[in-house]
Amino acid sequence: MPDLYIPENYKPLLSVKETEKAIVLLKDFFQLALSTELGLTRVTAPLFVKSGTGINDDLNGVERPVKFPVKDMEDAQMEIVHSLAKWKRLKVSELGLGCGFGIYTDMNAIRADETLDNLHSLYVDQWDWEMHIDENDRNVMFLRDSVERIYRVLKQTEFFVYDRYEQITPILPQKITFVYSDDLYRLYPNLTPKERENEFCKKHGAIFVIGIGGKLPDGSIHDGRAPDYDDWITESGDGHIGLNGDLLVWNPVLNQAMELSSMGIRVSKESLVAQLKERGCPERAELDFHKKLLSGSLVQTMGGGIGQSRLCMYFLRKAHIGETQVSIWPDSMIDECEKHGIAIL
Repeated sequence: MPDLYIPENYKPLLSVKETEKAIVLLKDFFQLALSTELGLTRVTAPLFVKSGTGINDDLNGVERPVKFPVKDMEDAQMEIVHSLAKWKRLKVSELGLGCGFGIYTDMNAIRADETLDNLHSLYVDQWDWEMHIDENDRNVMFLRDSVERIYRVLKQTEFFVYDRYEQITPILPQKITFVYSDDLYRLYPNLTPKERENEFCKKHGAIFVIGIGGKLPDGSIHDGRAPDYDDWITESGDGHIGLNGDLLVWNPVLNQAMELSSMGIRVSKESLVAQLKERGCPERAELDFHKKLLSGSLVQTMGGGIGQSRLCMYFLRKAHIGETQVSIWPDSMIDECEKHGIAIL
């Protein structure tokens, strides 16, 4: 059976009916607060894109997109999106938005190669957002400022939930703690990247790990990142690598760190070429998206994704993501969850 963690003496704080209502309230509040805080306008997004254009998110570069032919388009091949990391940059450029303004959208994806557990599902739902920024804002301080603005929205959402459900008490720390992935490596050299996140996040409650995808001191990477959207190779003034990162919170129900968002300043022409070379795929520069970026047709942006079901799972103190979204799970997992009071939708 896929990995499944059963919290000891777990009992949902809300019934299934209350949970369904709370999900709607929480999502409506969060997306309005996020769009107001970051200056984002809502747009409609695709569920699938053409294969071979370079638009789809390649995640770690090994995951297979779900593909299908289209009869009325000369058997053109389409693929379900993994996320909209690159599509959003095209959209911001097309709309001609000024610096400091951007877009957000409901992103629905299928990730067929996902390892199913308490936090991972075949079905992915995110608020994907993207903002036009100035070239001078391509620095770690601007990244940190943006993270702090998103964290303010998380704090507001936590109070919104508590105000309606008193049994769900606030636990987020007042401030988020920043750490570079290579500093995590130096702090915990004998632990795996996930174990490092757990140790540091348990101590601080909410963290942002900067530099996901760039090489650590031993030549390994903290976690995989595609080479053509986030910039993880650019060095900042203090020698640390990366203009991207992951936002994690400590989940007391699962007793582990939980990623709520992945985000970053997007690649420049120079960092795209360097990262394609680093990952051994320079030929991707010939794909449609990459040609547009290298020709200067796309504006500089930053953006990310915030998991909708994960956010609901965290704030409603659920033990399994299947309690806040409808997906497909192995029968053995469903049976085990049912035995322990975990109500899979």
